[in-house]
Amino acid sequence: VKVIEAMLVAAITSTFQFGLPLAFSCKTCDPEIASCPRPTGLHYGNFVSMACPEPNQYNDLATIFFNTQDDAIRNLFSSEMTHEYSPGALVTFFCFFFILAVITYGISVPSGLFVPSILCGAAYGRLVGMLMTSVTGNIEIKEGTYALLGAASFLAGAMRMTVSMCVILLELTNNLSLLPLIMLVLLVSKAVADLTGILPIYDLHIHIKKIPLLEASAEKYFRHLTASDVKSGKNISFSRVEKVGFVLDVLKSCEHNGFPVIDLNVTNVNGVQEPSFLGVVLRSHLLVVLKRKISFVKEPGDGVPPLVAFQYDITDFTKPISSKGMRLQDIELTDEELNMYVDLSQFVNTSTHCVADDMSLSKVYNLFRQLGLRHLCVVPKPQEVLGVITRKDLLPHHIEASYPEVKHFSRSGSYGNLSKSPSFGSFSKRKELGASLIV
Repeated sequence: VKVIEAMLVAAITSTFQFGLPLAFSCKTCDPEIASCPRPTGLHYGNFVSMACPEPNQYNDLATIFFNTQDDAIRNLFSSEMTHEYSPGALVTFFCFFFILAVITYGISVPSGLFVPSILCGAAYGRLVGMLMTSVTGNIEIKEGTYALLGAASFLAGAMRMTVSMCVILLELTNNLSLLPLIMLVLLVSKAVADLTGILPIYDLHIHIKKIPLLEASAEKYFRHLTASDVKSGKNISFSRVEKVGFVLDVLKSCEHNGFPVIDLNVTNVNGVQEPSFLGVVLRSHLLVVLKRKISFVKEPGDGVPPLVAFQYDITDFTKPISSKGMRLQDIELTDEELNMYVDLSQFVNTSTHCVADDMSLSKVYNLFRQLGLRHLCVVPKPQEVLGVITRKDLLPHHIEASYPEVKHFSRSGSYGNLSKSPSFGSFSKRKELGASLIV
């Protein structure tokens, strides 16, 4: 459907871009301009001759349509010829290109709004320049300058960008004398657009797409709320050892990206069994486990052989660049496999971020903003303190004094000699031995 939609829009665009210039009569070139009309076979420049009866004529609407967009911008900004474009051609171009920009921005093609906004603004800006010329009778008014200011006003009103827009437009014209005018137009356009109460175009699309984009700072009332006040009402979690069929049913019933894993049989220091939060397992990792089936056991108490871990490859748990990764529809399990069990502890991210239930919502907001988190687990407030970490404890020389073997990981050390060290080489040897045993 998306391909058909894009092809239909392309066909309609081509038809109108070719047909509309034929509805306008040609204009006579200024004899003082040597490049009018554009030479045959040249695919860039100004004064395009299209279906013109005389060799010294050009079609003003075709001059904008049958050009690359950067050449079309230069043509609208130019002041080589008085009344280079007719009002009808500019109105037609503005209406058609504005509607086309709105449609193409919503279909599945890599299109943007920046250049179309410049073209639309330049079109109505040039119309205002022509109006000023006819009202005042001053033929010295440069319509190209009004086109530039019109583009600045359209961009500032639609996107609310000021400083960066001023720099871009100055680089387009390479004329610093226009700086005060451009700054004035940008500020007035942004102020008027802000008074309407309508969000900038990109912010509007963020709301339409329902993208959870967090602003730079939290709302003031966030200080009076806690993490427990906004946590999800329904908590979907897994036990450390879970039935394969239950894991599959959960993945089918929801689209969550991560799931908390709880160990129900943990004995605390007082000898009492209580639940313990192990970490978070990702949906993509669960799909790999269900697809490979090598970690399944028949009984909950059965242990997984240590060498099974070496049968997984790191690429199994990385998301492919060219696709969306493994899908649930790709997994096929028999009834016997659905009744088996899987130990999720080896696939859990045990260092996942979590917060206490009474943490201020403002701090939670800042964590999401600063760390780029996708989810955050809320846990009960801990009752015991194991220790305190200060800045001094994180200094490299302090850690190396306590653990001399980690010097191999220092920035000044050689990473190539890690496998030769007595402390770390044994793991590499075990991995090679395990791979040979598995084969």
